[in-house]
Amino acid sequence: MPSAQHKAEARERFQRSVTKAQLGDLLALVSGRETELLSFDEVAKRLKARQKIEVGTQMVRLDRIVGSVGRYRDFTRTFLPRTRAIEERWTRLDAAMNALESFPPVELFKIGEVYFVRDGNHRVSVARANGVSHIDAYVTVVKTDIPLTLDDFERDQWLIKVEYAEFLAETQLDQWRPGHELVLTEPGRYALVLDHIQMHHYLRNLDLARAESQTELNWQEAVESWYDNVYMPIVDAIRRTNLLEHFSHRTEADLYLWIAYHRERLAREYSLAPMDAETAVATFAEVYSDKPLERTLKGLRLGLHKLILDGKPLGMTSEEFQTSRTRHDAGEISLAEASEYERANAHERAVLQLAN
Repeated sequence: MPSAQHKAEARERFQRSVTKAQLGDLLALVSGRETELLSFDEVAKRLKARQKIEVGTQMVRLDRIVGSVGRYRDFTRTFLPRTRAIEERWTRLDAAMNALESFPPVELFKIGEVYFVRDGNHRVSVARANGVSHIDAYVTVVKTDIPLTLDDFERDQWLIKVEYAEFLAETQLDQWRPGHELVLTEPGRYALVLDHIQMHHYLRNLDLARAESQTELNWQEAVESWYDNVYMPIVDAIRRTNLLEHFSHRTEADLYLWIAYHRERLAREYSLAPMDAETAVATFAEVYSDKPLERTLKGLRLGLHKLILDGKPLGMTSEEFQTSRTRHDAGEISLAEASEYERANAHERAVLQLAN
């Protein structure tokens, strides 16, 4: 039976743990570091993981337990208790553990190299608070085709891996352009790339229709055309200018998306036709950098450029600017304008269908 001393030490340990959790959450607001436990249901849903294989009881490293089935809001990523509502149960378990009472194994789901608590969140929390390194667990493996490591979950790279797998399933880019190296470092970005490919598909077929062609690009041809004629020219320009040196921890694909957005913003702001790859990269490089000193200097230069009312984007010659304006006036529109045009057409078609 736990002694009065065990119970007092358990209460003190709980108070320290809650305080530590609260401080960690406050620091996370400043640093942006993720402190939330992962939801097993969310991860399993994104992975489309259904097959489960029970592998029995084994000793599991506590630092590989990163989430929970149902109590992921009650604890931090390191299983510190967040709420005093669980104090009674937590301290009772802590006192019993230090009185050397035995506990049944916790129940865990395993995905890749990490684990999620199915039953036993409080026991995991108490064990970590007492400096225990392993815990006895009954493990069920959840099968997935995506290899996932502990580091993936610590940096939320698991979500990027899932999105990458979904992107490849949709585009088959790895088959049609093996060795493509289209790697992104932030969640949600592959959906943007897919939007670019779909819009390229639409615009190319629109061009073919205007030319009274009897053929259309199929999906594979559209993906290949986007990669060869839209993506790679930007990447080649990035490489020629060594632009990636100014953006640590980023990839060519990251820069492609930023440059594509930058190009669209300039097209809307100045009524320009789509810029070629060299001009898009050149104007982007004049304004942006990840390096603090460069970013400050370029910001000052951009501010000065706007003050003198030059009337064209920084990094663009007057001849390039006038040529682009002329092309836009002749009907060469940006992706954003094309997207708006397609949405308007889709709405009109839907109205006509309802009318008929």
